[in-house]
Amino acid sequence: MIKRFNRLSIEISKPDQPDPNAAAAVQELLGGRFGEMSTLNNYMFQSFGFRQQKKLKPFYDLICSITGEEFGHVELVSHTINSMLVGSTYEEDPDQTPMRDGKDKRISYHFIDTDQMAKPFDSMGAPWTGDYTFKSGNLVEDLLHNYFLEIGARTHKMRVYEMTEHPIAREMIGYLLVRGGVHIKAYAKALYILTGVDMTKMLPVPNLDNRKFDATRKWEDAGEGRKLYTFSDHDYKAVNQIWKGTDPIDGLPLEVIQGAPVGGEIPDYPNAPETFAPGISEEDFIEISKRLQRKAGL
Repeated sequence: MIKRFNRLSIEISKPDQPDPNAAAAVQELLGGRFGEMSTLNNYMFQSFGFRQQKKLKPFYDLICSITGEEFGHVELVSHTINSMLVGSTYEEDPDQTPMRDGKDKRISYHFIDTDQMAKPFDSMGAPWTGDYTFKSGNLVEDLLHNYFLEIGARTHKMRVYEMTEHPIAREMIGYLLVRGGVHIKAYAKALYILTGVDMTKMLPVPNLDNRKFDATRKWEDAGEGRKLYTFSDHDYKAVNQIWKGTDPIDGLPLEVIQGAPVGGEIPDYPNAPETFAPGISEEDFIEISKRLQRKAGL
């Protein structure tokens, strides 16, 4: 089971201005083949079907821990997209065409299918598919796939970073480049223990250090590239048999954190009457409050 907290992985700032086309590019990091929906579901179903959990507990614990983090990454990328879309339309009468700009944006689904909020599709609006998940049952093959998947995700994050200067997008991507780097190194270490092949010698892939990006440096300085969170209060402790020693890139000590990052507040999005969302007027809200109070006996 996943224990959920009403927090984001990191604090994201309130945007000064919307950028729907940049939000469309960021959608690839959510619903693309190498997006967060893929990393979450790959690891989740590998953990559900993991054979000989007790005998191979460190590897099971690793996949479970990273699964927990990926759920939060799906949430973080979604809120980044949402925040970049806020203010894209106008609070006007329907006959004044308040959503007129939507017809010229990269993904019109954001204006027609949703109320300018993220959904699990890619940068072209194609829906995420379960065909992107991989589970062979062979532990080495699954870990090798995960290693490649995280490298592919890193590549796409770097490219989207170069496509937009939007501060919220770059803040999110900078953080995920660091955290994704942890996952790459973790799967490389797991493969080394299983096979003796040192996959860390080819890192980083692509061959560009995280510190080349302005938005990653504060996370690297905070040691986030060397921490592996269990995303559990008490379980998955055997991951410390894999995530140990020193970082293969900077040589500093690795650390297992029992639990999850503190994170930041979930954004509270404003009313958007032009999209009929949430569709609750001030009068409705007052009546709902009265009903809740009556039900509570107040």
